[in-house]
Amino acid sequence: MGTSCLRLRDGGRRLLVRLRGGLAASEGLRPKPPAPARTYAPPAERKRFYQNVSITQGEGGFEINLDHRKLRTPQAKLFTVPSEALAIAVATEWDSQQDTIKMYTMHLTTLCNTALDNPTQRDKDQLILAAVKFLDTDTVCYRVEEPETLVELQRNEWDPVIDWAERRYGVEIGSSTSIMGPRIPARTREVLQSHLASYNMWALQGIEFVVTQLKSMVLTLGLIDLHLTVEQAVLLSRLEEEYQIQKWGSIEWAHDYELRELRARTAAGTLFVHLCSESSAVKHKLLQG
Repeated sequence: MGTSCLRLRDGGRRLLVRLRGGLAASEGLRPKPPAPARTYAPPAERKRFYQNVSITQGEGGFEINLDHRKLRTPQAKLFTVPSEALAIAVATEWDSQQDTIKMYTMHLTTLCNTALDNPTQRDKDQLILAAVKFLDTDTVCYRVEEPETLVELQRNEWDPVIDWAERRYGVEIGSSTSIMGPRIPARTREVLQSHLASYNMWALQGIEFVVTQLKSMVLTLGLIDLHLTVEQAVLLSRLEEEYQIQKWGSIEWAHDYELRELRARTAAGTLFVHLCSESSAVKHKLLQG
């Protein structure tokens, strides 16, 4: 898969530059993906009110201290995370804030708040079903019929990821040019639901968050399983957008900002999943390098 993505970044981008002809007539007609699960809307920026950030271990896990105040969630619950590694990552977010606190840059903190407060009041089964539901509108499963250059690009870049997922989990996924999308076998859903059930509630919150960023269960599985890097997964999720941008151009700063934000959210969600799946004995030095 690494070779495939490298081809997209280099040769693939050269291919995009050479593209001629109209965009696919079916562009924009695919069904809308499921609405992302509601998380907290970041509050307005406020002045930094603390000097030091520290971590202490309590009965319920690891706590974050802003000077001598214990951090709390939007619902005023004690902010307690299950692993030391995750606590260090969250503390780093708070410590890196400058004169003002920009909550919209603190994705790990937001994910922890969502896991602790569970504003949508969903249980584990509901989180799993919400994630697997994205197979119905998975980005890499929907294909265009024209132009041929985009058809080739989708085939070269998306097929290897689907092939990997089918081998990895012993399932059938496939792809389709139909507006209805591919017909996902019931067994595929059952296998993936069983796989996700092996994760705890915190990790599942992160998995669903990543799925909503990439609009793809397949890409999320590849990312969580370390088959894809964040850069590869994001680029593959934006394949059609990048195609259009190369053909029609873009507002450069807006495109760059959107791409960096998507990478940041995807990276944070992936890190969250792994840190919530790790033992609380993970030490600080494991996060360095």
